[in-house]
Amino acid sequence: MPEIIETMIYRLDELSDAARDTARAWYREGGFDYEWYDAVYEDFQRIAEILGLDLKTRPVRLMGGGTRQDPCIWFRGFWSQGDGACFESRYSYRKGAPRRIREYAPQDAELHRIADALQAIQRRNFYQLRAEATHRGHYYHEYCMAVSVERDSPT
Repeated sequence: MPEIIETMIYRLDELSDAARDTARAWYREGGFDYEWYDAVYEDFQRIAEILGLDLKTRPVRLMGGGTRQDPCIWFRGFWSQGDGACFESRYSYRKGAPRRIREYAPQDAELHRIADALQAIQRRNFYQLRAEATHRGHYYHEYCMAVSVERDSPT
């Protein structure tokens, strides 16, 4: 026999301070117990490709015994020291990146700035710069990446 279950829902500003703290703790601990970040990975991979980043990959075991290659993108938590995100990649000049990034993300001024800066530095170096970013250490944030840059020509 079906039955009706009613649930009372409150807004955060309707709760007491103690109830707010309890709700925040619940959300931090269990509110993200699903892979909500899949779309973020896909977006980052597309942006990386447009800018000229070739993300490195690592093998991941599958339940059937096989493996697949996942991009070397890591993040952890976002609520304590050492948490953040980083990645591993190779970089080389990608023709038309500033135009293509503006088409892909027309309102993201920071991505526009990055694409313009990459093109400007490449132009000054006759489009001969290559770079490699690798993860180092035990944490995952922007300061856990080593970046080495090389130029194809000795002059």
